[in-house]
Amino acid sequence: MTQDPDINAINSVSLLTDTAQDLCALAKENQHDSLFLLSLLRDLEQIHRQIRVDYFESALPQTRNDLYQFVKDIEEKGGWPYIERMRLRDLLQSLELNGIKTPGTRASNIVQQVEQQPESEDV
Repeated sequence: MTQDPDINAINSVSLLTDTAQDLCALAKENQHDSLFLLSLLRDLEQIHRQIRVDYFESALPQTRNDLYQFVKDIEEKGGWPYIERMRLRDLLQSLELNGIKTPGTRASNIVQQVEQQPESEDV
């Protein structure tokens, strides 16, 4: 990890403000299109993964001092980046609460089946 002397002056939020606003506007334009929004979330997750694997991992600290600065930054500025996924059972329960049911199948039955299966990162 190379320490830029002005690292604290770099504010990725300000660099990404326009992009974030564009993404939110796109999501708002398509707020009733669940398949589009699902695709958008998948794309964002893929971008997150690509940045992590292709760039971030190779930039991880190489010295003890850099590691200390890295961990200190994590502790002081909000932790590890994470893209939260909606759990399938939460989605199904939300659908049931909104009165959306598949004929002959209750969402709660599907939730019970999901809960009986072993946990997986993709659920």
